[in-house]
Amino acid sequence: MTDTPLIETRALTRRDERLQVVLLQPTDFTLNHADRVSITGSSGSGKSVFLRALALLDTPSSGQVLWNGQPIVNAQIPHYRSHIGYLAQRPALIEGTVEDNLRFPYSLKTLRQRRFDLETVTTLLGHAGKAPDFLAKNAADLSGGESQVVSLIRTLQLNPEVLLLDEPTAALDPASSRDVEALVDAWFAGDQARAYIWVSHDLEQAQRMSSIHLHMSAGVLSGATQA
Repeated sequence: MTDTPLIETRALTRRDERLQVVLLQPTDFTLNHADRVSITGSSGSGKSVFLRALALLDTPSSGQVLWNGQPIVNAQIPHYRSHIGYLAQRPALIEGTVEDNLRFPYSLKTLRQRRFDLETVTTLLGHAGKAPDFLAKNAADLSGGESQVVSLIRTLQLNPEVLLLDEPTAALDPASSRDVEALVDAWFAGDQARAYIWVSHDLEQAQRMSSIHLHMSAGVLSGATQA
């Protein structure tokens, strides 16, 4: 395992140019291999803004995101995203079955060299307490918790090096939240080079799911503590 950080930000900022408001103050941050990071803070404090900027889903207003010690140029963004799994609070599923949704990423240009692996998916389903016949369920009939499990498995099957989790259990019941946590725990335990950031409004969950706890307030990230 290399000592080079997986992801590093240097003075990363995000502004709402229309409203002329700073959403993310200049932020220096390092995510190393095997880090389990949680970020808490009130609604509107900048947690999601930071996560989306890290995933390069929103273009930073200034500053840099480095991947394995190297700045990411525009042409490398698709490759970077193929190593970064981003999970939003509300899953977006396509019409069809659970299996249709899990096969969908392999139709994308950046992943056409890869193949759907039923064994991997079945193992992931087991971590969330789902039997193989769950694959045949219609996505439209899934509960919110089941939809989030499918969305997470759709990401995990691609074997990302980093997971960025944006309040993935905020709208879920306790049992579904435990399924999501179990999936993330199993993924993390599978390779000590992996790392994740879990944004949560639940302080108990944040402490349970992380060894490094950060706090976001008014666009300022602070308070690294080892659990």
